[in-house]
Amino acid sequence: MRRIALLLLAVSSVGWGATRPHYGGTLKVALRMTPMSLDPVSDNPYDGPASRNLSRLIFDRLVVLDDRGSLQPSLATSWQAEPGSQRWRFHLRKDVMCHDGTPLTSDVVAASLRAANPSWKVFPFEDSVVIESDSASNLPVELTLIRYGIAKRSGAKIIGTGPYSISQFDPGKKLVLSARDDYWDGRPFVDTIEVDLGRNLRDQMISLDVGKADVVEVAPEQARHASAENRRIESSNPSELMALVFARDPQSPDEARLRQSLSLSIDRGSISRVLFQSGAEPASGLLPEWMTGYEFLFQVSADASVARQARGGARQSSPWNLSYDPSDPLARVVAERIALNARDAGLSLQLATAGAADVRLSRLPLVSLDDRLALSRLATMAGLPTVKTGDSIEDLYSAESSLLNSQRIIPLLHIRTSYGIGRAVRNWSESRDGAWHLDDTWLSAEKP
Repeated sequence: MRRIALLLLAVSSVGWGATRPHYGGTLKVALRMTPMSLDPVSDNPYDGPASRNLSRLIFDRLVVLDDRGSLQPSLATSWQAEPGSQRWRFHLRKDVMCHDGTPLTSDVVAASLRAANPSWKVFPFEDSVVIESDSASNLPVELTLIRYGIAKRSGAKIIGTGPYSISQFDPGKKLVLSARDDYWDGRPFVDTIEVDLGRNLRDQMISLDVGKADVVEVAPEQARHASAENRRIESSNPSELMALVFARDPQSPDEARLRQSLSLSIDRGSISRVLFQSGAEPASGLLPEWMTGYEFLFQVSADASVARQARGGARQSSPWNLSYDPSDPLARVVAERIALNARDAGLSLQLATAGAADVRLSRLPLVSLDDRLALSRLATMAGLPTVKTGDSIEDLYSAESSLLNSQRIIPLLHIRTSYGIGRAVRNWSESRDGAWHLDDTWLSAEKP
């Protein structure tokens, strides 16, 4: 149990002075996101790292993934499947309290899971829940998604079992979380987390510099510069895919060759180094190398002459409309660079922010440390066909290859998530995908 680990840490830290673990204080966080709801099942078109991090503080899941992508118990202590893997039973941890002071029951868990996935049949059974699904062979891994955070719903109120409870929520503006003394895995060090929502990146950095924020977002292209100015910057492994996504399948072999030519024309290395200031890595696959170990097999090198050769005799009947997110300050610059590269290969792209588009510049988060689930969800977010990944790395490679060979998506970059951290923050840590471990973070008792 983490409670025991924290006790040992506190005992062993005697004599550390200002660096020893310290209970209390308020961690001030600033974010761009403007959520109107904190419900894990609320519609969120962009399941970004910030929203997932906040949800983890409030809502526990039955099972979680460790930093290696392996399943670990959380609210469920054990689980097993019946033959065929379409019916699963999860045994619940005892003595877990909801934030309203009531015990967590199998009825509450079952109701929460039914709300998260109405296609499942979920039954409470004594100290466990049973889940039936026609396609549940990988169900424990799917349950690690934020959507399946266990929530007790009472009218407009939503109540979790996580290390922090909601003290105040002004939708889109402010969120205040309070540490739970009765948390089943040990009380967090920090008493309160105050989150200012809807703050632009410039204002966030100013707040960090003047000591009014302890944790702020940093644009990937600004992370290296911010670090050079002696700010404390923490970055994840590349955990977001930037890609070109076509609205439909190619309608002819000529159109497929044109899309291949476009992929070969794009100088991903230049975009990474110059536009993203090395805050992203060139992508040849959908999943990053650190996750699969085989992305190098999809290697693509920009070469205008090779791109022209790939076209063969194919000609565009009209320019492709390339859309991008106008709220992303870097998206237009990237789109312009892509259009310039394409022109060198004899292709024509027109930039657009509204209306129907032939292809869109998209940023797609990797929502799980499980590579199969990450690929499946990425395909869903991109509007691509459902993929079956199987159990082996060869199956995963085959599934990813089929998506790339569909000519519906062209990977460009794998982007890091970066945060600026205040000097009073101690023991800050993240998973490889940028997941915070704020329940283990404390604040220095002395001013930095």
